[in-house]
Amino acid sequence: MNTTASTSEVDLVVLDIAGTTVEEHGLVYKALADTVKAAGGSAADVGDWMGADKYEAISSMLGRADVDAEFQDFHARLAAYYAETPPTPIEGVEEALAQLRNSGVKVALTTGFDRPIVDGLLDVLKWRHDVLDAVVTVDDVQAGRPAPYMIHKAMELTGAKDVRRVLTAGDTVRDLEAGMNAGARFVVGVLSGSQTEQELSRQQHTHLLTSVAEIPRLVQGGGVA
Repeated sequence: MNTTASTSEVDLVVLDIAGTTVEEHGLVYKALADTVKAAGGSAADVGDWMGADKYEAISSMLGRADVDAEFQDFHARLAAYYAETPPTPIEGVEEALAQLRNSGVKVALTTGFDRPIVDGLLDVLKWRHDVLDAVVTVDDVQAGRPAPYMIHKAMELTGAKDVRRVLTAGDTVRDLEAGMNAGARFVVGVLSGSQTEQELSRQQHTHLLTSVAEIPRLVQGGGVA
């Protein structure tokens, strides 16, 4: 499906963070894998947890419910990796966010990261003020992706009342599942992350784009070449 949206049809754009709006060089999954291996588990299926709640990912890969210590280890490893290789906005994303907001469309971020990680990212990116309308983390809701709750929370925070006027976008299968589960009218996969076009194509969606940078053109009715 490749229906063209227009600004009059979209009140809110909800975007994932890592791999969708932010280039973090795959470090979150390196930290996740290193944490699980250090705890004696296998990280062979770490890729299956892209876009998911990271506590849930560690718990599942280790096969036990209480992984508080391991989760703190994950935080420490990720902070060290980010200090060495700071995350940066994906090319064209900051301009796209500004274009959307200037046209009256609200912009929210949702993520499988918890609040402390996200706060650190936003500080590095200088996205604290006048860049976003809302940020929803996995610890703001009862369940992370593929549950739709973060999208619905973003609607609540931004005053969006009709999910049929929401566009969601992300770089993982879980992002697309969450968008479809939320009932969003436009569910967009972007190819800026680590999952391939073939992987994303297998999940129901409305659009596949190279990058979030193409979303303003899409919602303004120009389509995508």
